[in-house]
Amino acid sequence: MKARISAVLIAVSAALVSTSGLAAGRNGPPSPRGLCCTAATVVQPINQAETAALLWLREEEKLARDVYLALGNQWQDGVFNRIATAEQRHFDAIGATIALFALTDPAQAGTGQFMNADLQALYYDLLADGGQSYAQALVVGATIEDLDMRDLQGALAATSNPALQTTYRNLLESSKNHLRMFVLQLRSLGQDYTPQYIDPVLFDAILGN
Repeated sequence: MKARISAVLIAVSAALVSTSGLAAGRNGPPSPRGLCCTAATVVQPINQAETAALLWLREEEKLARDVYLALGNQWQDGVFNRIATAEQRHFDAIGATIALFALTDPAQAGTGQFMNADLQALYYDLLADGGQSYAQALVVGATIEDLDMRDLQGALAATSNPALQTTYRNLLESSKNHLRMFVLQLRSLGQDYTPQYIDPVLFDAILGN
């Protein structure tokens, strides 16, 4: 799985430099649950790299939701089901931001279906890993949040756009809560998670280590 995720991260970097065109800002629909921008948010055009990051994060949030739904169903576990519900809000928040900038939404309608081939392959890898045991499913959940936080931090650091900053900061705080839930559940089983993508200092702060 690590090799697959490394390939995905390379794909993100490539996408950030290859997406063409600028997305002009316009007024969009209300944001879901306050995760996106507010009515007072200043809407500014976004550049190529910001567009690529936003579209990537849309499918990445779908990946999290779809994996959690599948693992929650397999293991009949409330933790996955609760976080899947929160991931739906994340997915909607990114969708509202995409609409705000009049971009074409890459998200596919079907569960477990992705436009990006790397995310499609990662989805299958994560399901296979999470299907091995309940503990491994929790590791998969922590890994998804770890990776998601890394990408959100990168996208946040690379933009000065107020609408994007609002969305990413809110999602980042929610992802911290999700990571904490997965790791604490894993620790209750006598196991632990070592961060693979975010700074270990941040990880320790999130878990209160």
